[in-house]
Amino acid sequence: MDGQNQINAQRLLAGVVPDEIFASYSKLLAEDGCPESDAASLLGSAEQVAELTARGMAHLRPDGPLLPPRLVPAPPELALQGVLSELSRRLVNDQERLLAGHKRLSDFHQTAASSSSSGMERLVQIVTDRDEISRLSYALINAARHDWLTLDNYVLEAPVEDTTGYAPLPVFEGQVQCRAIYEIRCAEHPIGAKTIEAAVAAGEQARLLPRIGMKMKLADEAVALLPLTPTGMGGALLVRSPVIVGALREYFELLWEKAIPFGSTKAAGPLTPAQAQVLQLLTQGLSDEAIARRMDISVNTMRRHWTAIRDELGVETRFAAGAAAVRRGWID
Repeated sequence: MDGQNQINAQRLLAGVVPDEIFASYSKLLAEDGCPESDAASLLGSAEQVAELTARGMAHLRPDGPLLPPRLVPAPPELALQGVLSELSRRLVNDQERLLAGHKRLSDFHQTAASSSSSGMERLVQIVTDRDEISRLSYALINAARHDWLTLDNYVLEAPVEDTTGYAPLPVFEGQVQCRAIYEIRCAEHPIGAKTIEAAVAAGEQARLLPRIGMKMKLADEAVALLPLTPTGMGGALLVRSPVIVGALREYFELLWEKAIPFGSTKAAGPLTPAQAQVLQLLTQGLSDEAIARRMDISVNTMRRHWTAIRDELGVETRFAAGAAAVRRGWID
């Protein structure tokens, strides 16, 4: 086949199919097919042959009663059509499984809610066995698909040593956002600081607070693990109640806004003195013009300060800006 087919293949298929499949297709395209008996050798394995034929990117063509059949590539545009058909079929199957899974989970929660004490035990479970607490902790890490949130007050059963092991961060196709809030004394301990640094290097966002009341581990908005003892190893609560888990998530977010980024000496996103003054006057209910007069600046300058404040806090209204600034400790 001419070079135009290779160009078309690159345009149409690269990035749509896995790289190894595209490489096998390109080899077959360059050779304009090969005898069936040589296909596995040319493409690297029989699995690669099966992958191409399953996607409609290649097919066996008989060359007559006396010649062995050949594995020939489909033209790039037809290969793409076959790939899209296969992807659509898989998506339909995955969607059906997803819907079935959601229905089962919904049915499970409805059953749990309607079965008095046994249902409550499923929503909030007390665990006292140390091995089970450890197992659940690791299981939660692997269950996270979007968010992995932790609080650590550095209350431990034994002194920290260089050999102390720590659970790895969750990994789910790079889509899990890991955030942790540590008590400051953790970062002040040499080994604690190394532990946080390693977690940050692995992708964690870490912040610090002077004091954290308890440990917590939370996966998505689905399940949380809370301590019943200072270290959490003597007893723990496994919480699946959507209401409680949602409240714990809100609690974490409130602490996150107040916390200082690891490695920083001041709160995240500090305002300039002029912006801080504008914010203080805004919370007093003054108009743009009144603030500009009080600060001896133009109204346009005042509004530029307000835009910067709004962007920094991620809010739209003056009331929301005041509330967010209070939570972060920027104003009283």
